[in-house]
Amino acid sequence: MSRSAPTVHSPGGEGWRPLLPGARRLSAAVRSVVRQGRPIAWIGGAASVLPVLALGFVLVVLLGEALPAIGYNGAHFLTGSGWNVGNDYANPVSTGGVTHPPGASYGALPLIVGTLATSAIALIIAVPVSIGAALVIVERLPKRLSSVVGLFLELLAGIPSVIVGLWGALTFGPFIARHITPWIASHAPDVPVISYLKGNAGYGEGLLTSGLVLAVMVIPIVAATTRDLIRQVPILPREGAIALGLSDFECARKVTLPWVGAGIVGAVVLGLGRALGETMAVAMVCGVALASVPSNLYDTMTTISATIVTQLDSSFTDGTGLETRALAEAGLVLMVITLLVNIGARMLVRRVSGTALPVGRGL
Repeated sequence: MSRSAPTVHSPGGEGWRPLLPGARRLSAAVRSVVRQGRPIAWIGGAASVLPVLALGFVLVVLLGEALPAIGYNGAHFLTGSGWNVGNDYANPVSTGGVTHPPGASYGALPLIVGTLATSAIALIIAVPVSIGAALVIVERLPKRLSSVVGLFLELLAGIPSVIVGLWGALTFGPFIARHITPWIASHAPDVPVISYLKGNAGYGEGLLTSGLVLAVMVIPIVAATTRDLIRQVPILPREGAIALGLSDFECARKVTLPWVGAGIVGAVVLGLGRALGETMAVAMVCGVALASVPSNLYDTMTTISATIVTQLDSSFTDGTGLETRALAEAGLVLMVITLLVNIGARMLVRRVSGTALPVGRGL
């Protein structure tokens, strides 16, 4: 018996009529494409390209906005310490084809130093605290208490940065300035490097307070990620190490942490990215000193992101637009720093993940 051709219903209600051969082929092709999962592959491919396109778009826009400032400032932008917007009330002048207020000069060295210094302080404090907290939560606390502490750790990571900055400016910074930094400044030995701890203890704003506030914001990110990584370590290698005579500390140092070493490096990079780009909290406690590199640990300073958020509004009063373009150049520098840090971290992760676990050493 021969098969009848597929039919469709006529919109006018005149009955059924056969599908055209072209329509049948199109329908079969569509069904074949869907069965092979090609739409999902296309959607996934487009989604994977979007981050690259977004990054390229941001870089192109920043570079386009910053080009006049790059031509005007030159290398002085990376080595200079002054941030002078010039005389906005005088007639603009032109230098090298760039129109600017008379006396305008921009140097971002204090901004770069402040960004790197606060991030370094934050990581020096946050990394050991985070790893220790993660080990205690996973291996020492009872299960119920561990869940409660982990919940509060995750809630701490979700607190808005402006709340942390307000706490740092009103409570934490003044407490540090009254009860801790004066003792450190008066008892620190006058020797190279350590003498950086001497000097005026300040009033709660400056480099140390900014680094500590950033550490408070970084700890939950690194600790929560490290906790989840440690939970994935198999129990047999740890039990075997303890059975061979290792203490809990030695087991953590020789088995647990090397097992998740690459993941911990990634967690630290996440925290470093938060520290480098943090804006509001640092802007509220740094003192916003634009023109000087901090001379001691308690001196006021600023970072690139804090400078952008505090100076952007006033930059619109510059009719030539050079100050806004200088801020765009500062943002471009911050983006380059962040990209370099991530590239270096990726190389470190590959090196760490490619090494064997040092379980056999010292047994």
